[in-house]
Amino acid sequence: MNARSWSIKLIVAVVLATLTRGIVADEPAVATPAADSKPEADKPAEPTREELEKQFTEMLTGAQLVGVFTTTGQESEKAPLPDKYTIDRVKKLKNDFWLFEARIQYNNNDVKVPLPLEVKWAGDTPVITLTKILVPGLGTFTARVLFYNNEYAGTWSAGDHGGHMYGKVVKVPSADAPGETSAPESDDEKKK
Repeated sequence: MNARSWSIKLIVAVVLATLTRGIVADEPAVATPAADSKPEADKPAEPTREELEKQFTEMLTGAQLVGVFTTTGQESEKAPLPDKYTIDRVKKLKNDFWLFEARIQYNNNDVKVPLPLEVKWAGDTPVITLTKILVPGLGTFTARVLFYNNEYAGTWSAGDHGGHMYGKVVKVPSADAPGETSAPESDDEKKK
């Protein structure tokens, strides 16, 4: 091989190496487990659907959804308005349907209704889904509301308007639950 042939091959090799390095550098890094990560056997087991449904029932039975709602297109005109849903009881019916015995309060509305609603699961997160469901005394609604870590958030619509809703899940103290009744105040507490 002559010198010219060697120099051409060397230039081609350098160009290919440079191009290859650029391609490899653009590839995403492969995730490797951290040195301190737990082996699979030590990780807690994922909850079963039955366990998730039990947690969902316990979270919402005897609870209030205390939060706010917005109306799309009016966000800049007025602050979110308060709304509250008191859920006396939640019970799984059949398949993905659940019965919510609820009291709905927003604007000048205050209605107590039993609502059979569909609940879908996104992994460990329950999502109440209703599509064009007639809520007696309030109208026809479509909504998707998810629950996680004692909070809720979602979208709603009723006919030609809709918006967002979000807030906290708060347990309502029961008068007949042990330890939840308020004791009469002592004379010292009354002076405070």
